[in-house]
Amino acid sequence: MKLIRYGNPGEERTGVQIDGVNYDTSFYVKDYDEKFFEASGIEHLAKYVKEHQSELQVIPHGSRLGSPIARPSKIVCIGLNYADHAKETNAPLPAEPIIFMKSTTSLVGPNDDIMIPKNSVKTDWEVELAVVIGKKASYVEEADAADYIAGYVLHNDVSEREFQLERNGTWDKGKGCDTFAPMGPYLVTPDEAGDVDNLRLWLTVNGRKMQDGTTANFIFKVPYLISYVSQFMTLLPGDVISTGTPAGVGLGFKPPIYLKAGDIVELGIDGLGTSKQNVVAYAKA
Repeated sequence: MKLIRYGNPGEERTGVQIDGVNYDTSFYVKDYDEKFFEASGIEHLAKYVKEHQSELQVIPHGSRLGSPIARPSKIVCIGLNYADHAKETNAPLPAEPIIFMKSTTSLVGPNDDIMIPKNSVKTDWEVELAVVIGKKASYVEEADAADYIAGYVLHNDVSEREFQLERNGTWDKGKGCDTFAPMGPYLVTPDEAGDVDNLRLWLTVNGRKMQDGTTANFIFKVPYLISYVSQFMTLLPGDVISTGTPAGVGLGFKPPIYLKAGDIVELGIDGLGTSKQNVVAYAKA
C-alpha cells in the first residue's frame, strides 16, 4: 500500500493512494502514528481497503500532502553511507555507521517550502531513502531486521553546512532546522517498494541534475542499519532511519553551491514518488 496524509499543517487526515488516486481513510484510521504502527495498523488497513475500496471517498485534487507519517519519536540519520559522497566531501569511508539526529520539528510535507534558517549561508540538499520502523526494536539481529520495517519514504535531508561542520559540537545543529525534513509523498509498504538495494534516486535544483545515484552503492544496507541503530537506542513504531545520500550535494562542488531563496528543488526515488520544494528566505513564525 501507499499511505498518505493530507490537509493543512497540523490538521492532516489519513489516506491511501491506489492506482494514482488518493482516497480518504480518516473515518477508519485517525493518524499514522506510533499507536497505529504498534497495533499492526497497516495489516488491518490493507484488509479494510480491500473489502471497502468501492466505498472510499476520493480526496479533492490539489489537496496539500503532509508527511505520510505523523511526528515520530525520532528521526535517525546515517552519514556518509555512499562511497562517492564520502569522497566528494573529502571524508574517509566510515568503519561503522555515523549516526546523527534530525529534530522532529524539522518534519514537513513533500511539497512544503524549505525555509533558509536565520543567518544561514550554506543550506544544502540531500536526497535519501528513509525506512519507517513498524514495531518496537531493541537489539535487533540483522537477519530479523526486515520484520521491523513498516515501509519506505522519500526524504530530503536538508542541511546547513556551516552549522553542521564549522560550529563546535555535533552535526545535529545543521540538520534539525525548521522545514529541513520534507518527507513523502507517501509511505510505501515493503511489498510494493521493490529491491531497496537497487533503487535510483535523483535530485535537481532549478532543473539542473545535481544527484543521480543508486542504493546499490550503499556502504551499509538497511537491515544492518536497523540492527546497528537498535544497539544504541530503542526504535519505536513510526520512527525513521534515513539511510544517507549519494554524491552531488552542494558542498561537493568546487566552488560549493548552496540554496538561495527562489530556488526550486525536485527529487525522487524509484517507486517512492517525487517531491518538490520551493526555497524561501527566513521569516519569523
